[in-house]
Amino acid sequence: MNASIIDPLQGDFPEVIEEYLEHGVMKCIAFNRRGTLLAAGCNDGSCVIWDFETRGIAKELRDKECSSPVTSICWSKCGNQILASATDKSLSLWDVMSGKRITRIVLQQTPLQARLHPGSSTPSLCLTCPLSSTPMIVDLSTGNTTSLKVFVSDNSNGPNPASRNKCSDGSTSFTPTAACFSKYGNLVYVGNSKGEILVIDSKDGEVRAMVPISGGSVVKNIVFNRNGKYLLTNSNDRIIRIYENLLPLKDEVRALHELNENLSDLTGVEKLKAVGSQCLTLFREFQDSITKVHWKAPCFSGDGEWVIGGSASKGEHKIYIWDRAGRLVKILEGPKEAITDLVWHPVRPIVVSVSLNGTVYIWAKDYTENWSAFAPDFKELEENEEYVEREDEFDLIPETEKVKVFDFNEDEEIDIVTVEKDTTFSDSDMSEEELCFLPATPIRDVPEQQNKVLESSSKLVDRNNSGSPLSEDAIPNGHLTDHASSPVKDDAGGTRSKRKRKPSEKVLELQAEKVKKSSKASKSSKPKSKSLGGVSNGNGNRNSYCNELSDE
Repeated sequence: MNASIIDPLQGDFPEVIEEYLEHGVMKCIAFNRRGTLLAAGCNDGSCVIWDFETRGIAKELRDKECSSPVTSICWSKCGNQILASATDKSLSLWDVMSGKRITRIVLQQTPLQARLHPGSSTPSLCLTCPLSSTPMIVDLSTGNTTSLKVFVSDNSNGPNPASRNKCSDGSTSFTPTAACFSKYGNLVYVGNSKGEILVIDSKDGEVRAMVPISGGSVVKNIVFNRNGKYLLTNSNDRIIRIYENLLPLKDEVRALHELNENLSDLTGVEKLKAVGSQCLTLFREFQDSITKVHWKAPCFSGDGEWVIGGSASKGEHKIYIWDRAGRLVKILEGPKEAITDLVWHPVRPIVVSVSLNGTVYIWAKDYTENWSAFAPDFKELEENEEYVEREDEFDLIPETEKVKVFDFNEDEEIDIVTVEKDTTFSDSDMSEEELCFLPATPIRDVPEQQNKVLESSSKLVDRNNSGSPLSEDAIPNGHLTDHASSPVKDDAGGTRSKRKRKPSEKVLELQAEKVKKSSKASKSSKPKSKSLGGVSNGNGNRNSYCNELSDE
């Protein structure tokens, strides 16, 4: 999409609430890489997976050991696994297809956010941001944790062990720190409480570069767009900043090593800042200069052309949309409920938001009908007009052009198995093993409802056996079905196994009403005259005619 030629008033961004999803109290959401499945973490510790095409529940991940609210949810690159963090200080890794939990690790602090390593289809590492300690890399297979550095001291003696701020009474308090992986997971970008972005090697945990943020405010959110070219930060000064990534995506560690060697004459913080200036450069700043609102869960669109941020004010559900040039193009206003999470669909112009009461709202474009698109000569009328036909409009025109004969080989085999690579994703070579859809599983009836149906159906059969009239059209297919026993006698005298039919209570009530009506109709329509030659009395006109003949 070329943002320079798009009318900002007619852009490819959502405009209205198309639908909403309800299932318990949902707290956080995440799309899989293709946007076909939407996962939601609930307040009771379960994770619900929605099929985004049908808007139905495809899978529910639930475990008896975890009943605490889910704080974040994340998909693996191929969509086969889901990582969920909860307020009981646990990290749970789930297998999506089987619905079984792979592993569960309990940390010392509550993880506010957890992200799987993006460089592997079946990752064993994840990055977590605890509530009151430094970000850490967790090995899910062994449970080992590696704390990352969040500060670099001026005397170059090393980083401080934790992110601490001095309170007014002199005590120290921990500040939650934001962190995220780069596109391929080779680096970790950490935003600290001093308004700095630290670039850390994910393997050895060493700080390779540092980028100071103007204003020096606490960094609350930090996230990359899908292709890894732009980095977004949300600070306490109510400004969303976009940085352009100058490092090569796959060889970023080698590039950082070369930059450090070229700047060997500098040491300490000055060297890290010099390297950081060649890693990230400020691209845009977004803010509401009038209301000065704080931002909640800002993120990029799927193609990186749009930036959205939710208002963090209580009692309002507002979503601001900017283009990458910095212009505010739309403000979406929803119900009077605060926003807890916000995501943009990876491919389509759809935004999904979560309200404080646990409802998920789906925002989409407001499409208007354009009938002229179906035929080039179609003319839309705003009001009735008198039609004047042309002089030659209904003349017979002989066929002058012959039908085109297409030159193709009918015997050529067509490949319907091979999946072409999606150009939307730069690394679609893993699409063969990627999980995009889940098979639908039917939901069984509640046993209490089944018993009620069986009792009502048995009463209906007993009533028929006792002599009460029952028409054939009151029973499906004109046969009486015995629900107590599956074998039903066939017309030929044998037996065959038939599937038990369990009609609902509403169907049985309608059947009973039909029985009453048919019994009343049969009593009121008894014939008073004789029939002729065994002619049925079912047709009143025919019987009267026959009676007249008999009288004569």
